[in-house]
Amino acid sequence: MVDVIANGVRHHVQRLGHGEETVVFVHGLVMDNLSSFYFTLASPVAATSDVVLYDLRGHGMSERPAAGYAVADLVSDLAALLAALAIDRPVALVGNSFGGLVALAFAAKYPDRVTRLALIDAHDGTAGWAAQMSATLTLRGTARDAKIAESFADWLGRHSERKRNRLVRIAGALIGETSLVTDLGTSPALTAESLARIVCPTLALYGEFSDVRDRGEALAETLPACTFHSYPGCGHSVLWEATAAVRTRVVEFLR
Repeated sequence: MVDVIANGVRHHVQRLGHGEETVVFVHGLVMDNLSSFYFTLASPVAATSDVVLYDLRGHGMSERPAAGYAVADLVSDLAALLAALAIDRPVALVGNSFGGLVALAFAAKYPDRVTRLALIDAHDGTAGWAAQMSATLTLRGTARDAKIAESFADWLGRHSERKRNRLVRIAGALIGETSLVTDLGTSPALTAESLARIVCPTLALYGEFSDVRDRGEALAETLPACTFHSYPGCGHSVLWEATAAVRTRVVEFLR
């Protein structure tokens, strides 16, 4: 593991494997970090590829600045991270939940720098996404606890009580002590025109009962080379609810 300064922020990075293609994993928002991929998909992908895992700014073991959490900032972080790691060839991106949105936005801005996209129950960044996410992030009390239980029960269940408490503390600091909610709420939506620039092969994996499944279906209709797959009985946390099935499909897609 290493710390890398990217876009003026210290990012925690893990590098695995080797190969002719680099695969970058982008995790979800607030309650997530690179370990969700480290313990699910990264190792089998690293058997044939150069793998980069990193904690988004404010998450995991990365630095938590007070501001800079707009989608454009996180896209700039990723571009700067690749530069700092001297990765100048096009990469494959795997994004979970909000990390899928960061991957989409990166691919829309730099279509020539992305070879393939694997999106796992990803937010699509189109009109309405910011309001939907802000409504979730600003929940309080029992409503907040219920949403956490619904979205992260499988993920949190894989950690000790100490690690669960640490994740909750980080989430509280992100929401209460940074401009995260404001920055996301003012991030411009991705347009159909910008998404149309993403012509690389794309895999979209969603839970049958996910609250963003409709956005995945819309992506499959909008992106020129997108394959959609739904996992029966799963919700938004499909990465943890159907880990083996998701891993098999992603590994096959990346190979």
